[in-house]
Amino acid sequence: MFDIISFIPRAIVQGIPLLLGSTGETLTEKSGNLNLGIPGIMYVGGISGVIGSFFYESGKTAAEMNPALAILIPVVCCLLGSLLMGLLYCFLTVTLRANQNVTGLALTTFGVGFGNFFGGSLIKLSGSELPSIILTNTSNIFRRSLPIAETTGVFGKLFLSYGFLAYVAVIIALSISYMLNRTRTGLHLRAVGESPTTADAAGINVTRYKYFSTCIGAMIAGLGGLYYVMDYASGMWSNNAFGDRGWLAIALVIFTVWRPNVGVLASFLFGGLYILHMYIPSGMNLAVKELYKMAPYVVTIVVLVLTSMRNKRENQPPASLGLPYFREER
Repeated sequence: MFDIISFIPRAIVQGIPLLLGSTGETLTEKSGNLNLGIPGIMYVGGISGVIGSFFYESGKTAAEMNPALAILIPVVCCLLGSLLMGLLYCFLTVTLRANQNVTGLALTTFGVGFGNFFGGSLIKLSGSELPSIILTNTSNIFRRSLPIAETTGVFGKLFLSYGFLAYVAVIIALSISYMLNRTRTGLHLRAVGESPTTADAAGINVTRYKYFSTCIGAMIAGLGGLYYVMDYASGMWSNNAFGDRGWLAIALVIFTVWRPNVGVLASFLFGGLYILHMYIPSGMNLAVKELYKMAPYVVTIVVLVLTSMRNKRENQPPASLGLPYFREER
């Protein structure tokens, strides 16, 4: 039997890292920057938070830990690590005008290597016999749900049983959507993504907006990596455990046609498709399970084909996406 009550919460928890990653990438792409380094940035955000929480939690019992510091330290470390990755990307692509595709892929490779190196170092420091470390006390604080979740039955399980970062992710996505569509800053940002030459001629600082959106987007995506470790994985870090979630987050940007508010429900759908093979009986036939795992990518391709056929301008990526801006050619 398909247990929908247990499936939905797991799909939502699975989808939150995708939501944060896609929201950050959408904000970045709206400025015309195509950052394929999102998987690496999420990895760096995750390991940076782990480093901070590891040194804070080390030698402390659960009673000795300050909940505020247990949350603040990994979050700040995560944001700083992700910010540095965003600044590196901007320096290479905006200031030095390097190829955005190559730079993004290089950042992904660098981010994974960075995470594996420091993750392996922490595992050795902890003296663990397993190839992983578990930050149980910190994870318990991150995963703490609302007090009324257990007393409100099915409603509480479906809507109130998540850690605070899940609600923060939804708020961020809706706030970014409002900013892009309802504020002057969002209008300027979209103008930079559509035509940096025209925006520059209108007095908009193209470089500033590209740096701003890319760095903020990187920090949002980094929180997705932190959520994966502290909430979804219950505080356990093991190298190469993220899988293809970073690439799924990029695919989600296309699926939502560059709309962060649509990404809220779309990320939960992707999260459900990602774990669908665990809930639909397929016996011992591994080939069928692999077909189920393809579902998010197949859906993305179908949506891309349909939006291309409809050819609506609002469903297309920013016109200057992936193209460097040379002010001298204005």
